[in-house]
Amino acid sequence: MTALLNEFLASSSAWGVLLTLAAFALGTLINKVTGKAFFNPLLLGSIFVIILLSVLKISYADYKVSAAPVSYLLLPATISLAIPLYEKWDLLKENAAAIIAGISVGTLVSLGSALALAVAMDLTREQYVTLLPKSVTTAISMDVAAELGGIAALTGAIVILTGIAGNLLAETVCKVFHITDPIAKGVGIGTSAHAVGTSKALQMGEVEGAMSGLSIAVAGVLTAVLCPVFVNFIG
Repeated sequence: MTALLNEFLASSSAWGVLLTLAAFALGTLINKVTGKAFFNPLLLGSIFVIILLSVLKISYADYKVSAAPVSYLLLPATISLAIPLYEKWDLLKENAAAIIAGISVGTLVSLGSALALAVAMDLTREQYVTLLPKSVTTAISMDVAAELGGIAALTGAIVILTGIAGNLLAETVCKVFHITDPIAKGVGIGTSAHAVGTSKALQMGEVEGAMSGLSIAVAGVLTAVLCPVFVNFIG
């Protein structure tokens, strides 16, 4: 039965896309029905896909090839976040110095926390490199990890988990630390939780969403530039 299923899937080039969309749709439905932020559609969708692949004994490599069109959409989806930024262009120019400083510090903290964790847990260089670009979009982080000798697929999973955590905790963190300025909220969320966190920022407000979208791009560039430097801190 498993052999027949694998043969059928091998002959279909779109099953990975359909599975991904169906899993995400089911996750979205559960999220709406329960009304609980913890039931994040991306988290639930990932769990559903993992369970189905495990039960049916389908290799991740086959799924990755079939679901490739979804991955191709990551870059244009990220670029589209520039639209709300364009609408808030005047606000960006007025606060450019503070915004760039905030993103820069956030990026350094992200990379520094990965270094501290690697030292504390005695991670290997490969594990450290895999973890290092955890706070930027997968379109950048997976390529950076692969280029520096990390495990790109695992980096993708870590990035998704980081984004989900940021999405779930964004409002709570802002309340606990009394962060009320919308620009500060957007910069913090986008720098630490990339596109998944930005979806929450957009829900919080237009300014938050615009600043978060900008932070994704700037933090991504800074991370790509600084990762080779941070890699040398662990032999």
